[in-house]
Amino acid sequence: QEHLVESGGGLVQAGGSLRLSCAASGRTFSTYAMGWFRQAPGKEREFVAAISWSGDSTYYADSVKDRFITSRDNAKNTVWLQMNSLKPEDTAVYYCAARRSLYRRTYYYDKEDYEYWGQGTQVTVSS
Repeated sequence: QEHLVESGGGLVQAGGSLRLSCAASGRTFSTYAMGWFRQAPGKEREFVAAISWSGDSTYYADSVKDRFITSRDNAKNTVWLQMNSLKPEDTAVYYCAARRSLYRRTYYYDKEDYEYWGQGTQVTVSS
């Protein structure tokens, strides 16, 4: 079982950057594909980025492509989301999620595919 804790959220001006971290407590982190999702007030939780357990494959929502980068270090049980050129519409609570995966290059972008979730971290982008 994985326990996930996000950190790194905060208030930033438009055009700025933030780096979110997601630390996992389990001993099998390297077998988990990871995802990032976000939820703005009154909206559905939406996919942001995903990374395979090996880190070989990543996938991004069109809205963040070329601005956000996800990466991981399995030795540190940590996945990151580097967010650049932030926009007010990026304001949301950001969640990391994990699911077991057999395939080194497979990622998942449907929130229903994920088994474990963090508590979320607030990101607010001012205009």
